[in-house]
Amino acid sequence: MARRQYTREFKLEAVWLIKDRGVSPVQAARDLDVAESIMRRWLRELDADPQQAFPGQWQLKPDQLELERLRREVVKLKAERDILKKAAAYFAKESI
Repeated sequence: MARRQYTREFKLEAVWLIKDRGVSPVQAARDLDVAESIMRRWLRELDADPQQAFPGQWQLKPDQLELERLRREVVKLKAERDILKKAAAYFAKESI
């Protein structure tokens, strides 16, 4: 069975039912045929960061993009450091 995917608009409408219309999360989940845990997660995500909530599949939030960029930079710097260590050891061996 494939995972169901929901659009950002669907998620916003689902949360709107709960917040503005006063429908309980349990009832909204039943009405929309969504797991209650998913509905509550959507509520938490929207409360935490309304502007960046539900970015979409394979799209990262700005802070996640920065974290990925920094991780790639760390890998690159470690590789450069290792090359310099090997070069220093090589030249130290030759001078003896």
